[in-house]
Amino acid sequence: MLEEVGRWLTGRSWSSADRPLNRLTEARAADPGRTTVSVVLPALNEEATVGAIVATIRRELMERVRLVDELVVIDSGSTDATAAVARAAGARVVHRDAILPRIPALPGKGEVLWRSLLVTSGEIVCFVDADLRDFSADFVSGTVGPLLTDPAVQFVKAMYDRPLGDAAGQGGRVTELVARPLLNLHWPQLAGFVQPLGGEYAVRRSLLERLPFPVGYGVELGLLVDALHTVGLDALGQVDVGVRVHRHQDGQALGRMAAAIYRTAQLRLSRGHLVRPTLTQFERGEDGFVPRTYAVDTEERPPMREIAEYAARRAA
Repeated sequence: MLEEVGRWLTGRSWSSADRPLNRLTEARAADPGRTTVSVVLPALNEEATVGAIVATIRRELMERVRLVDELVVIDSGSTDATAAVARAAGARVVHRDAILPRIPALPGKGEVLWRSLLVTSGEIVCFVDADLRDFSADFVSGTVGPLLTDPAVQFVKAMYDRPLGDAAGQGGRVTELVARPLLNLHWPQLAGFVQPLGGEYAVRRSLLERLPFPVGYGVELGLLVDALHTVGLDALGQVDVGVRVHRHQDGQALGRMAAAIYRTAQLRLSRGHLVRPTLTQFERGEDGFVPRTYAVDTEERPPMREIAEYAARRAA
């Protein structure tokens, strides 16, 4: 590990308990015009979990204390009751396709996060995955906290244990097999991040609007790498929020995720082009193994500040 990273781990890694809620609400009150907070949940068929997450954020961080100003669920085409459940729990629900309709939407989480900047207004934007179980408001207050109390901090990731079934610490398989080796080899300054692919993080809007967004699974790695190059390591941080329990994907879905993340890293290393940006996997059929070929996410959205509608909205 680089000596610089060792110093960063000491000075830029915190626990959510380091900043109790009363301290955060005081920080907001001291500068209300610059510390507005938006929470965004990207959601696709998450009716089983999204309601509890929304209800917890609203109760703990909007009603009991005033830490969050707006809570938005971006529905990316759910076929279940995700939108109705989220709305009933107290979120504003916006369908992905209703945002920036002149640009046809692409499938992918990064696409939803990018579009969310057009329908939120907070100067701090906190992203939270909608499939979390046993959700704690610390996922929001913990990651938002350093941004409220330290103007030098621009980007904060949550870190946590990720159990896999009954095994503690066995989650995050794509992180350990793909993302962590890539970061250690090519961006060693980011080697100190415990959960580089985690979906819970808070960022200043002024930084987010300057970054390109990979449209798919590569969005977390892409934003982290680009933030490092844009604002430097000392503007980044991480906060321990405990344990993250969520729905695990099967091995083939993880393979597609890994391919997208590798592609995102490759683009940032060379800005070159893959000869064949596809991934072939195998499933056993009646007559043996059947190949299934999937396109690897290669699209990226430009920095939001380059979008005319966003510029007009911010100027209004």
